[in-house]
Amino acid sequence: MADKSSKQPENVPGKYYVDQTCVPCNDCIKEAPGLLQYSSDESHIFFKNQPTTPAEEKQAKAAMAMCPVDAIGDDGE
Repeated sequence: MADKSSKQPENVPGKYYVDQTCVPCNDCIKEAPGLLQYSSDESHIFFKNQPTTPAEEKQAKAAMAMCPVDAIGDDGE
């Protein structure tokens, strides 16, 4: 389960986030390319945008569900 106390600093404010346990496997970006992005040094991924449509919300949930290290969280903000 993602830890909201260790969010990646680049995450935009909002409900979804990636924490510092991320190992950039690329699978989540395939699920939500408009929402997620690699850090500049490609050491992790973060939410560059929060979902604003039902389709994007579905993409964020799919990315969270498939994360192999549970680094994507939803804190309900």
